[in-house]
Amino acid sequence: MPTHHAQLTPDARRLTPLRALITGGAGFIGSHLAETLLGSGARVVAVDNLSTGRFENIAHLAERQDFQFVFESAANETVMDRLVSEADVIFHLAAAVGVELIVRDPVWTIETNLQATEVALRLARRYRRKLVLASTSEVYGKSAAVPYREDDDRVLGPTTKSRWSYAESKAIDEFLALAYHKQFGVPVVICRFFNTVGPRQSGSYGMVIPRLVAQALKGEPLTVYGDGNQSRCFCNVRDVIKAVTALAAAPAAEGEIFNIGSQEEVTIRQLAERIAARVPGASREVRLIPYEQAYEVGFEDMLRRVPAIDKIQAAIGWAPTTRLDETLDEVIAWSRERGA
Repeated sequence: MPTHHAQLTPDARRLTPLRALITGGAGFIGSHLAETLLGSGARVVAVDNLSTGRFENIAHLAERQDFQFVFESAANETVMDRLVSEADVIFHLAAAVGVELIVRDPVWTIETNLQATEVALRLARRYRRKLVLASTSEVYGKSAAVPYREDDDRVLGPTTKSRWSYAESKAIDEFLALAYHKQFGVPVVICRFFNTVGPRQSGSYGMVIPRLVAQALKGEPLTVYGDGNQSRCFCNVRDVIKAVTALAAAPAAEGEIFNIGSQEEVTIRQLAERIAARVPGASREVRLIPYEQAYEVGFEDMLRRVPAIDKIQAAIGWAPTTRLDETLDEVIAWSRERGA
């Protein structure tokens, strides 16, 4: 068991631990987090079973002496025990991702979200490690109280709609993390992500921007689910990582929940049109796909999803700085390079 402790830069906003553990470390967000931590002087261990993560996201890090990849489930307590004992901080990002996957495989979604978090929290308690838990704006459900604040009431659909199983499983993760903090003093920080986007994000599980970009690059009609009037706020992954690392380094953030997202709201139809306008030769046809065809009969969605970010601004002075058009250009360039 190491005797060193996390080290902070003078402004206490960049976490530079000697060793960070990232569950879901080969995922979209996890791989960007690994790069940032390595750049700040940390040693990083990424654990991922590659169920939704991809080794290619971290292949460029694999030969580094300060990086280690462990091909394993974050729910494997035997393996995780050793990894947590050797870490200073745990970034728990491992989870089911994407609406299509959630609807298609609800058992795996629930089990993955609950079991891996239970293991991470038990071990964080055992070794007295800080745990940063990735949560989601999905926990707000279909509340109309926009913008969403961290202590708002939640409005969810019935248990017969599998879409809400993801929201409930992540809410249980939050309840459990806060209980470990209250009852056992485990230092936890909860980050609720609102539509994080950027290079490396896969369109395989229903993520709208990489899916629309791929269609635009192929000259195909852009498919929008529902009537396209539902709006979201997309936040660049670089901005998200800055928030996560700053919160991890802030003692006052322990035991708290923070929204992390942009407030630049756009409808999905507008999003499709903006992507098409930025890709030469792209089709301008937007094809509406009914929810029951895209997902399942009776699928429920929320009209708006906008975060209130005054709490995180007060805590660490964070606000996103990357505009949506810049993010779209980055995703388009990244996808074009890979022949998407």
